[in-house]
Formats: sequence, C-alpha cells, structure tokens
Amino acid sequence: MNVTQLFIYPIKSLGGIEVDVAEVQRKGLQYDRRWMIIDENNMFLSQREHPEMAQFSVRLDASHLTIDFRGDQLIVPIDPPTDAPRIPVQIWDDECTALRYGRAIQKWLSDRLDQACSLVYMPDELVRPMKPKYAKTADEVSFADGYPLLVLGESSLDDLNTRLDEPVDIRRFRPNIVFSGAPAYAEDGWKSFHIGEVPFRGIKPCPRCQVVTIDPDSRLRGSEPLKTLATYRAIGNKVMFGLNACWEPSSASAIIRPGDQIRLSS
Repeated sequence: MNVTQLFIYPIKSLGGIEVDVAEVQRKGLQYDRRWMIIDENNMFLSQREHPEMAQFSVRLDASHLTIDFRGDQLIVPIDPPTDAPRIPVQIWDDECTALRYGRAIQKWLSDRLDQACSLVYMPDELVRPMKPKYAKTADEVSFADGYPLLVLGESSLDDLNTRLDEPVDIRRFRPNIVFSGAPAYAEDGWKSFHIGEVPFRGIKPCPRCQVVTIDPDSRLRGSEPLKTLATYRAIGNKVMFGLNACWEPSSASAIIRPGDQIRLSS
C-alpha cells in the first residue's frame, strides 16, 4: 500500500489544495483547517448550510493565503495582526479560542456570502482537545469537524463509482491521505499503521454529510453519491466512507509524501 495523494483544506469548508509533501502535526497536517469562517454568533459556517462556499478556492504561499471567489481575490496574511482579538468560537458542540482577522477581511467575506461573518485562525498555542471518547492524552484537532485526519482508499472510491451512473472523483470526500494497494473499504478496520516511519492511529469510520453531494467543479448540489452510499454503507442513521485518524506523535513533527509505503501495525 502506498500514499498516492495528499490534500489540505486551509479554510474550513472552502476549496482544498493537493500538496507534494505534508508536515504532520498534532492538530493534523500543517495548515489544514487552521482558518475558519464564523457568523456573527461566532458559529462556524459550512457548505452544509451554505453551498455557495464551494465557489471559493484557496491558494497557499509562504506568507499568505489567496482566496478566490469567481475571479475576485482576497490576500490574507498567514499570521493575523499582533493585536488580533482572541474570541471564543463554536464548532458543533465544541468551543475553543481563535484569533480574529480585521474589518477589511470581514467585509470582503460578508459581501460575498451575503451575511455578517469573520475569518479566524488557530495558532499552535491554542488547543482544541479531541473528543474524549476517542482521545489519548494531548490529542488535539484543528477546526476540522472532529478528528485531525481523513484517510481514504482509491479502491473504496472505485467500488462506489461502479454503483453510480456518473462517477465522482476523490475531491468530493475531502480526504487528507489517499492510498492505493488495498481492497475496497480496507481502511475501515485500521487501528494502528505507519506511513513510512510515521505512526498513526485509526479512530473510526467517517460519517458523511450533504457536502459530498456538491460537485467541486460545477459547485452544484445533487443527491449523489450520498444516496447510493446509504444503500450499502449505512450504520444506523449514518453513512460511512473513509477513516478518521490521528498522528501518534513521537517527535515535534513528521513528514509524509506521495509514494510513501503504508504498513499496518494491527
């Protein structure tokens, strides 16, 4: 088994970026979901309720992010101003602290999303613990829904596509780590594995939502592939596809790349 693709999603619910190398950190891959758009009540915004967020793409450079909305661009410094206020923000049932960018960025986003909103950032020193049910001591997560990493096998997608009238690509599912060389859905049962020499822990299969029904190219929402997944990947009232995972830190950080071998520890 080998890694074939790596993705990060710097701003939660906006476009992803495929990368050639990724630094693994406690919160997830470096820069992954470290920024987030919030409403005036400091609650996160998502494509689930705001499918127009699929129209934003993001580019990452050494010092800044470039957010593009239909050809209109905004430059966002990676580091917020030194006087950026710390505010409480809400992700589902979790509350944590974040740094809020200034009014110019707020206005640009608010005008394009047609509601009052702000951009916030989670620096390394601000900690959001992972859910206690699945966490070990010091496990953290960024602004991701609940877990630092999502792993998905190419064979799982291939199997799904045999069941669909129109195939979908891997971007629908917003994985961090894509791999080849295993049967469909093999990742469901991974408990402990290494990518190269970097150790990871499988947590549980990932429940999917309406976001996977938004085409990342046309930005249109349909019923698939969630409708088909529900016919054979449902557990209770949840539809599972991919594996939530986290790094088992043995150093300050670690590096993974496409081509790295994956081996199971258990």
